[in-house]
Amino acid sequence: MVKITEKEIEAVSALAPYERYKYFIKRVADTELMYSLKSPDGNWAISEVEASKLFPLWSAKEFAEQSKTVWLVGLYIEEITLETFEDELLEFVHSQGYLLNVFAVGQNTGFVVDIVEFAKDSSEEMKNY
Repeated sequence: MVKITEKEIEAVSALAPYERYKYFIKRVADTELMYSLKSPDGNWAISEVEASKLFPLWSAKEFAEQSKTVWLVGLYIEEITLETFEDELLEFVHSQGYLLNVFAVGQNTGFVVDIVEFAKDSSEEMKNY
């Protein structure tokens, strides 16, 4: 597992939301890992923006850590394998009507995408591996 440098964190965090999304898709295809946040009681940390419920995702623990400090205290980072996401979370997110909030930075929302579009983008990228 490659550790992300402070320089990379700063550079990627400064990108526009869609550029961070593209980075996320490539990184997850490469590592087959992603990260989200959970509350102490084990529930996913779902946020709400303009009546949409958002499921947060990051491509590395360091990026999730950066946003976790802005969110509620007490959340912890949950590592999610690509297999777990596809086998369990895809259906959960879809059935709940959540959108994905990919790569939020601080209090700023990331790139918001529905599960169908996300699955299509991910599978396109996976063809390169």
